[in-house]
Amino acid sequence: MSNHSIMVEDTPKNLEAETAVIGAGVVGNSIAFHLAERGQDVLVVDKNYPLSGTSGSTQAWVWVHTKTPASYSELSMLSAMLYPGLKRRIGDVEYLRTGGLSPIFDSVDLERAKRLQESHGKRGIEIRILNSDEVRHMEPNLSRKVIGATFSPIDGNVNPLRLVDAYRRAALRHGARYSLYNPVTDIKEGNEAFTILTQKSTIRAKHIVLAAGIWSEHIGKMLNVNIPVRPVRGQILVTEPVQPLLKYTMSGMRQTQNGEMLIGYSKEEAGFDRRTTLKVIQQTVQMAMQYVPKLRNVKLVRSFSGLRVMPKDELPILGDVPGHPGLYIAAMHSGYTLSPLVGTVMTDLIVDGEPSIPIDEYRIGRFW
Repeated sequence: MSNHSIMVEDTPKNLEAETAVIGAGVVGNSIAFHLAERGQDVLVVDKNYPLSGTSGSTQAWVWVHTKTPASYSELSMLSAMLYPGLKRRIGDVEYLRTGGLSPIFDSVDLERAKRLQESHGKRGIEIRILNSDEVRHMEPNLSRKVIGATFSPIDGNVNPLRLVDAYRRAALRHGARYSLYNPVTDIKEGNEAFTILTQKSTIRAKHIVLAAGIWSEHIGKMLNVNIPVRPVRGQILVTEPVQPLLKYTMSGMRQTQNGEMLIGYSKEEAGFDRRTTLKVIQQTVQMAMQYVPKLRNVKLVRSFSGLRVMPKDELPILGDVPGHPGLYIAAMHSGYTLSPLVGTVMTDLIVDGEPSIPIDEYRIGRFW
């Protein structure tokens, strides 16, 4: 068996690591890779397997230009800019910087787009406002009801399965270890190390990174740390492969390299319920046909849903935890956009003692 596929399946009863990363989604795997690349002893712990949760249920946009506030959009831009270099370090992840379109249907949205262009332009984020002729020149299959669009060249998408697996394989190559199907049951905080109790083992670690996604609040309670996140369900439809209909990544849908259309951007307060619903499927179909009328004759082959990790103010929670030396948090939605930067920043913070960019507005202390 190659070193690339080594996992801690028969987990020893006692394990030690310099840093334990709890959570093997796109964020946890990115942090593990970046730490291991810097020579850190890393152990990733997860109750399931990479891609079994939120990270495996996504359109995987690398999206920047419509995010608000502008500072959050800038954070996303800085992360998107890291993707070309990341590919050279971890391998092909089918990252495409297609540019992103957000269609405009009425004058209210047009005025909002003008304010977005002004605020984001001050942060160096390029946004063009297109008229109807320009939009249809770029995307001929868009509806005649579209009166314009915002466009930015920085937006794109990535293959989520390839990215998470590439992070994991690269982390393994640099010596990281994984303990999967191993739920954390409790965490004890000591003077020099944490003791993580799991179903299979006891783990001692100098540092802990909580990257447990929608389970971050649950894990935080073990340490008496309130992490204000909740799950927000999103449902996505998948069509049969069709001839190219969209050139650009678009808010609400994109076309994959094999021709399938991924459609949907619902936001539902449904707790931990991952079921799809007929009502949202019907609403999503209507949205798709409003955007691209030619989809009317295209067959749907499946639907799925995922649970976004939504912090209380919808902005990332990053950094160390005051009063808990050695404890770090990385909890956010939009993990595919942010994972290259988050892995870099969290590693800089853990290894060097300070992040490479300011993250004060994303620290957990803002909620206390």
